[in-house]
Amino acid sequence: MGVNSYSDEYSSTIPPASLFKALILDSHNLIPKLMPLAIQSIEISGDGGASTIRQINFAEGSQVKFIKNRVDELDEKNFWFKYSLIEGDGMMDKLEKITNEVKFESTTDGGSINKMTSTYYTKDDFVLIEEEIKAGKEKALAMYKVVEA
Repeated sequence: MGVNSYSDEYSSTIPPASLFKALILDSHNLIPKLMPLAIQSIEISGDGGASTIRQINFAEGSQVKFIKNRVDELDEKNFWFKYSLIEGDGMMDKLEKITNEVKFESTTDGGSINKMTSTYYTKDDFVLIEEEIKAGKEKALAMYKVVEA
């Protein structure tokens, strides 16, 4: 099994508490309403904390039908969230899981910086291709920008 990690930062004029609530705590309600052509629904199994499963069902016609994320850790006070993609269409035949850590921090101008680290756990000797990682980042950033707006 191979392990590869990638980090990114995004800045926003929105305070961290607001972004955290929209992108993490209320995402199952908000995202399908904001992105109905991409996300059909988000189903929650659990209380929202550690071990909760979030199934994201993509809109009809999408290459990917669904993915399942498991909440690993959730710190509402410090705006920190860790979750793992554990099941779904697409690359899951080549990956054990993808773990994401997201942290929202305040900036001096009242906005925030979103720091995200993704760790890919590949099966066997599979090698990740940069274009696949870039495509995933672009989709995540697009959702981030829609929610921010």
